[in-house]
Amino acid sequence: MASLSVVIPAYNEEGGIAAIARRVLAVAGDLREVGVHELEVLVVDDGSQDQTADAVSQIEGVRLVRHERNRGYGAALKTGFHQATGDLIGFLDADGTYPPERFPALCALALNGADLVIGSRMAGADSQMPFTRRIGNLFFAGLLSLLGPKRVTDSASGMRVFKREILERLYPLPDGLNLTPVMSVRALHEGIRTAEVPISYNERVGRSKLSIVRDGSTFLQSIVWTVLSYNPARVLGALGLAGVGVAAAVSLGLVAVRLRGVTALGSWGVAAVYGGMLAGVIGISLLGLASTFNYLVALFHKQPVPKGLFGKPLLDIPIERHFGWIGLALFCLGNLAAGTSLFLGVRGWEVQRLWLYLLGSAMSVLIGVQLLISWILVRVLGELSQRDALSYRDIQGV
Repeated sequence: MASLSVVIPAYNEEGGIAAIARRVLAVAGDLREVGVHELEVLVVDDGSQDQTADAVSQIEGVRLVRHERNRGYGAALKTGFHQATGDLIGFLDADGTYPPERFPALCALALNGADLVIGSRMAGADSQMPFTRRIGNLFFAGLLSLLGPKRVTDSASGMRVFKREILERLYPLPDGLNLTPVMSVRALHEGIRTAEVPISYNERVGRSKLSIVRDGSTFLQSIVWTVLSYNPARVLGALGLAGVGVAAAVSLGLVAVRLRGVTALGSWGVAAVYGGMLAGVIGISLLGLASTFNYLVALFHKQPVPKGLFGKPLLDIPIERHFGWIGLALFCLGNLAAGTSLFLGVRGWEVQRLWLYLLGSAMSVLIGVQLLISWILVRVLGELSQRDALSYRDIQGV
């Protein structure tokens, strides 16, 4: 028989906590129909300064756990997770925004293969979510879908059910409101089987504690930093390719200008060359950093190297393995162009005709050296990762 523990974090929620707790208790019958025969309800009072704890203590069938001081939404949930005894653990907010009547639907999926089931406020069900928060949630879901290996519609939903055994793989989790997006990122990158169930979303009881700007920036940082800890190339590689793309566009523009017979650049032309140079050097640096970080992450997690920016290799050999010959070629071409330009200068060519070639040769040499350094680092880290894998197999007797 399956059992469900529902954790409700509460901070100064005296106006709505009793109603939401009773609604959770009322779904016990529907839970039995999907195979959940035991229901435990825990309210974690996160240092409330009102009568939240008193209201909860009067409800039969609800366990009250108290923090002496306010420690944060995530901290309250983690306390509840630790205290929970069910095979399945669920949670929702205390403000009445989430419908506990949907717990049976979430549990049904959890009992039929999914490890984490998210109640999605953005998946088509009726929603009374404020416009600014809806835009924010769409943005964060889109960002997570872009940076992660799987599309999600609601990365920050506060109503979920998950199997107890995956909790260790979801940790560490933060103490703040950003627990839910971090949980989503970790679940996707840990390969945890995730599903979504459409739910409605109602106006909250009482005053909202969410700050659009402060908490929105925290959510953004949390998603990006957590993705970096699993697949750095997904973030750094995208920025690197953007920089290389800008540099390539500027280079093509210069070629087009020269083909039209223009040899002098105006203020905007010089600014474009300056920006293109910066973008190219920074882009190549980020691509090299992304590849190096991916190998470091693989060594730390003792897992295969992440698949990088596109989720699957574009070439038979990972692109970082090509850094060596590309870097060497650019280094040689840059030196050849520099030598040719200097020779022409000695033979009497005006510097106005040569400065751009000298600038391009310097760029080629610098980028070539960066790629060679990245190639050396990746080769060493690749050897270390293979040695670590072989040692592990020897120890296990595989």
